[in-house]
Amino acid sequence: MAEAKDIEKLFETDGYLRPFEHEIRRRHGVLQDWLNKINQSEGGMDGFSTAYKHYGLHFQPDNSVIAREWAPGARDVYLTGDFNNWHWESHPFKKLDFGKWELHLPPNEDGSPAIKHMSEIKIIIRNHSGQLLDRLSPWAKYVVQPPKSANQGVNYKQYVWEPPSYERYQRQHQGPPRPKSLRIYECHVGIASQEPRVGSYDEFADRIVPRIKRQGYNCIQVMAIMEHAYYASFGYQVTSFYAASSRYGNPEQLKRMIDVAHSHGLFVLLDVVHSHASKNVQDGLNQFDGTNSCFFHDGARGEHSLWDSRLFNYVEYEVLRFLLSNLRWWHDEYNFDGYRFDGVTSMLYHSRGIGEGFSGDYNEYFGLNVDTDALNYLGLANHLLHTIDSRIITIAEDVSGMPTLCRPVSEGGIGFDYRLGMAIPDKWIELLKEQSDDEWDMGNLVHTLTNRRWMENTVAYAESHDQALVGDKTIAFWLMDKEMYTHMSTLSDSSLIIDRGLAMHKMIRLITHALGGEAYLNFMGNEFGHPEWLDFPRVGNNDSYHYARRQWNLVDDDLLKYKYLNEFDRAMNETEERYGWLHSGPAWVSWKHEGDKIIAFERAGLVFVFNFHPQRSFTGYRVGTNWAGTYQAVLSSDDPLFGGHNRIDANCKHPSNPEGYAGRSNFIEVYTPSRTAVVYARVSD
Repeated sequence: MAEAKDIEKLFETDGYLRPFEHEIRRRHGVLQDWLNKINQSEGGMDGFSTAYKHYGLHFQPDNSVIAREWAPGARDVYLTGDFNNWHWESHPFKKLDFGKWELHLPPNEDGSPAIKHMSEIKIIIRNHSGQLLDRLSPWAKYVVQPPKSANQGVNYKQYVWEPPSYERYQRQHQGPPRPKSLRIYECHVGIASQEPRVGSYDEFADRIVPRIKRQGYNCIQVMAIMEHAYYASFGYQVTSFYAASSRYGNPEQLKRMIDVAHSHGLFVLLDVVHSHASKNVQDGLNQFDGTNSCFFHDGARGEHSLWDSRLFNYVEYEVLRFLLSNLRWWHDEYNFDGYRFDGVTSMLYHSRGIGEGFSGDYNEYFGLNVDTDALNYLGLANHLLHTIDSRIITIAEDVSGMPTLCRPVSEGGIGFDYRLGMAIPDKWIELLKEQSDDEWDMGNLVHTLTNRRWMENTVAYAESHDQALVGDKTIAFWLMDKEMYTHMSTLSDSSLIIDRGLAMHKMIRLITHALGGEAYLNFMGNEFGHPEWLDFPRVGNNDSYHYARRQWNLVDDDLLKYKYLNEFDRAMNETEERYGWLHSGPAWVSWKHEGDKIIAFERAGLVFVFNFHPQRSFTGYRVGTNWAGTYQAVLSSDDPLFGGHNRIDANCKHPSNPEGYAGRSNFIEVYTPSRTAVVYARVSD
């Protein structure tokens, strides 16, 4: 762990942290104390973080079965299922120290295990009032909701997942190298189907992964994998943390899906929800041992009022074991390459009642404002993950801007590799919703796109799943709305609304990609301007799947203009792959002109020019650059391939002039048509 000189790097990076040095060192000391405790008690983090090998159901070489649970508030614990004809009290666990329970089941007389693959089981808890409560094991690997036709209710059932070796998926590919530039495709297996139903792991592997690869993304971020009883929660109300959602298929099929992604060179990130858990008692962790605590804080601190969910007790030894082992499980069992941690801001602030308004005052990030127990857990999680596999990438969903969040644990930071640039999509929606193009403030837009912590990486995105949900609109819908239903055919009459929408959609994505961060994210379907919102089947829409799917037919139809946005998205990613602006350091913005509505900047040896003006085009427009040479357009949003008007001559050469301009040592002169973005590269010195 960090020595004093390592933590000094934090203050060299950000001198404003110096007044909080004592607290930073204290936080780091708490984390070190936990590691020392784990080393002394468990022999190291490796054993502590593989509790899935101990808890739950385990088959032994002699075909006996051992079951273990942690239920500190229970008076008695039993195992029942079809193996004992559902006699609730016939197989009691033995009580051990520290709230642990254990049961040994000898093999049958014929030597076969007493419990078999796909046996249904339940944990029975006797609380201190003498009541018997049926529960799913927190360590369950496979839980399934009965079909409506079975008339068995809606509660999930736990099935033992222990297939014979010949039925287990055998991994064929190792995970790819960690990308230098991270281009993330945020996706959801269930809504990836075009048909109005839940998609499957196999369909995603065979149909969607090749699309993602062709689009130039090198990473997929998969949502809603941890089992959640309520589909419309988008996976954010987890009920079974160790179970891959059965609504898309079985565990072996998920393993295959990830392996197929790896075969295409795609990194695979899991959307992990350790910020809270579903209140669901019958299907989830809530009141597992018959008390209101166990995995969670009791009382108000254990309730998230906005999300109507439970908050973990991050100072409880066994809760840390459960959560850290959960991260390890998804890596070891399924071969995930990294994690996007949901709700980090809520973990750090909301559990203490602090709202989401952050002024940037450093005092907000220290002292009693912050849940330091949650902060310590995140530090432990990042320390574990980056220790077991140097390839692992971690991303924090954080809107607070907390300093040190994306600095290494060895420096006294929290250890995330990236944080989401959550202010960027909010800015785009604000502009599209409240202002006309000619009112856009170029300086304010640049500030939003570049306002991030020095030496702390940001994932930039114009919109994610949040902006696609019903109640909001996607950027394409904000731009074009109902016109998308009548004028997206290449054969239809021209439409100023559609022309503007296509042009602005491309510009918004490229400037976000090139200026907004050190990684880029797109939500599934938004790359081609998916025309409608996202709404899961629920009572309010008569359980309809109409909006819980992706209409791939729109982008595949050569007579529709969605193909233009899709091709631009692909070309944008391929240009980044060629020049690597995401990993090249921040851009230098040399020009932001309010009257002309033009923004120009340099990054990775490229010159980017954006003309947001609704009417005005400029010839011979001077653009500063520090790199002398002859320039040529390598990407133009006005290319006919992307639905543009072909006003940029890609063969035109732009020699630099050595006179200083816009604070740069050289300039080039370019033609910049209205509502276009052009990227120029040096073709000769």
